[in-house]
Amino acid sequence: MRNTPTTTRLLQFEAPGRAIWKESPLPPLEPDEVLLKVEGITTCPHWDLHMMDGIPMFPGAPLEYPLVPGQPGHEAVGEVLAVGASVTALKPGMRVAAWRDPGNRRMGCYAQYVPIRAEDLLPVTPTFAVEELASLELAMCVQGSISQLRVRGGIEGKNVAVSGLGPSGLIAVQLARAFGAGTVTALDPQEARRSLALALGADEAVDPRTFSWPQGRFHARAFDAALDTTGLPVSIEALMNATRETVAIFGVLREAVRFGPEQWWGGFGLLGYATHTRQAAEEAYQCILDQRLTLAPLVSARLPFSRYAEGVEMLRSQRALKVLFDPWD
Repeated sequence: MRNTPTTTRLLQFEAPGRAIWKESPLPPLEPDEVLLKVEGITTCPHWDLHMMDGIPMFPGAPLEYPLVPGQPGHEAVGEVLAVGASVTALKPGMRVAAWRDPGNRRMGCYAQYVPIRAEDLLPVTPTFAVEELASLELAMCVQGSISQLRVRGGIEGKNVAVSGLGPSGLIAVQLARAFGAGTVTALDPQEARRSLALALGADEAVDPRTFSWPQGRFHARAFDAALDTTGLPVSIEALMNATRETVAIFGVLREAVRFGPEQWWGGFGLLGYATHTRQAAEEAYQCILDQRLTLAPLVSARLPFSRYAEGVEMLRSQRALKVLFDPWD
């Protein structure tokens, strides 16, 4: 623990619309924690936008300002500087990525240094750029839904649809392909995002507003399985009416969706989100190692934390998919 820092610069949301980059003391490490020196961290766009606007990320969840220091940052990669007394799996000098959001327990990762539970970190290779690793937590989340589809009806050889081509949808396109989808159809109103989906492995990328949707679940062109990343009923219901087997909802659901007679028969399944698991993180990371999943194309800009508000506005105006913040710039 000698020669480890006792203070850190971190982002502090003092109120909606007011996030400042400031110096703050570091709390002592707890036995199950490590001290992480953050190399870089990517935005989770919905979290950042909701916190900037003072709106709970999940309907009905409590939200109080000032936020826990360093929140809502959680997609981080960095170096272990020190370990708590009970930590044996990680050692100082190891490179790690956060695979699970630490939540409001201690500190968020929008910081130069952060104490974080060792069990929330995954050792990663030092050879990858920060952009290829920082969003591992999001890849883990998406892998959870992909795993649900694989268990429920399978992906291999199937006609799979992904609705919404933000960061999670673009990861889903790649993971569906990685796990053997026969064809992948990507749906999004934005042409630039459709083009990126094609570059990342989609067979076709279409505008859902003009797409010739299959006429019913058992139409010859119907999807076998689908994943929605928007959380919007209009998207989910369109998929439900055009998918034979299973629709998984990854996007945060804020409104009710209609499950009707069309879905009642024929073995259809509608899946909510499952949970975060280390297994899903390891599967997603293996796809990165195997070059079946690339996360760098999701990063549209790299900024210092002094320009955090500018980065959030880039997300809001959809000029950026994700922003990578550098705590040392």
